[in-house]
Amino acid sequence: MLKPSLQLKLGQSLTMTPQLQQAIRLLQLPVLDLNAEIQEALEENIMLEMEDLPDVPQTSADSTAEIETLKSEDFWQTRTAERTQDGGWNGEGRPVSDFADESGQTLREHLLWQLEMEHFAPREVIIGEAIIDSINDDGYLIADLDEIHASLDQESAVLESEIERTLTKIQRLDPVGVGARSISECIILQLSQLEWKTPGLQLAIEIATDHLDLVANRDYGELRRGLQTSEDDLHEALALVRGCNPKPGLAVSPPSTEYVIPDVFVRKIDNRWQVEISPTGVPRLSVNQQYARLLRGSGEHSVLKSQLQEARWLIRSLEIRNETLLKVATSIVARQTEFLEHGDESMKPMVLRDIAEEIGMHESTISRVTTNKYMHTPRGVFEFKYFFSSHLASASGEGQSSTSVRAKIRKLIGAENPKKPLSDSKITNLLKEDGISVARRTVAKYREAMNIPSSSDRRSRESR
Repeated sequence: MLKPSLQLKLGQSLTMTPQLQQAIRLLQLPVLDLNAEIQEALEENIMLEMEDLPDVPQTSADSTAEIETLKSEDFWQTRTAERTQDGGWNGEGRPVSDFADESGQTLREHLLWQLEMEHFAPREVIIGEAIIDSINDDGYLIADLDEIHASLDQESAVLESEIERTLTKIQRLDPVGVGARSISECIILQLSQLEWKTPGLQLAIEIATDHLDLVANRDYGELRRGLQTSEDDLHEALALVRGCNPKPGLAVSPPSTEYVIPDVFVRKIDNRWQVEISPTGVPRLSVNQQYARLLRGSGEHSVLKSQLQEARWLIRSLEIRNETLLKVATSIVARQTEFLEHGDESMKPMVLRDIAEEIGMHESTISRVTTNKYMHTPRGVFEFKYFFSSHLASASGEGQSSTSVRAKIRKLIGAENPKKPLSDSKITNLLKEDGISVARRTVAKYREAMNIPSSSDRRSRESR
């Protein structure tokens, strides 16, 4: 007979504190947007000071902030910064330059990429694609589940419960809050990422569930009476609510991004590939020690003490951002050395899990790091995401990346006889001769993704 007993176990776990949430939020910002946020913090927090000026123009002087005043969103701000064309990396004699962002990435492409990289079963992928097609640029699901069900192939006999489960998985993708059906659900999804014991979290979820109209109208007295809570507790909960993004989709494909500044630089030194964080674009911050000394041993100045704590959190969050970027970039470069040496055809298959396991982080964190982050290499400037691709079988057993296969398809078509262009079936056979097992429909999908016309269209173009 088993007897009840007490056991003490030691273990490590990652808790999502507000400070960690801030670090993750800063992690997914591109350099220009991060710089704008830092400038705002410098203007609002007297305890922060800038150690040195970055080499690119400060975006606070060249940007405008537009405040969206939709019914339940008037307390959030959506920045649309006008990007400058000057600046770059000029430390240690390196050239000054910036790079146009021509990736044209959309939220849909970002979600489909994660659908390929994450753990979705083949049946869930089909359902997931239908759901993603119904998500707008702001990140909201604009179709009912019944409509999504009707759009699916009836022969597959998909159940509504399967659609609901797949939607739940998509709502866990980056950006947090995507796939929500209302602003209330969007905020709740983001709040749910926090550690459950976070002060004010339960109250914040209650506000997001039933009382956003009072928040929008700034009727805080009625809100406090309705919730039967203290002013301090309400302030704490509202801070969490305001920290959420009402339009998470715009974090992936902001409407006004025209230029990118590389986050890391990759160079070959002494026959070894080395990665370093870009030293420009983001100012180094420190705590104003003169003000900090005045607060020591004082029981007053609660506002300044709060600003001091916020300043320390921000500085640490920026350190975490740099450390994480360097870890991820270094891991990517180590795996994709052949690409750096020889080009696209040498790209290795790599998924989010590979990097996550190597550096001990969650896949969702890797997804955030690789979005809107750019790497300057001798072969050009690439978004981190460019180095990830799915695995395709090969005769050698080593596998080929989808990027490598695309490059081979592009090379075959580029060398074809214009009067006798290669069909998708012929390309499939040529790839098999090269030891790469790929279906004809996959070849067609890759060709279309590269905006290459079909063989009949290429033949018609040649005849004209």
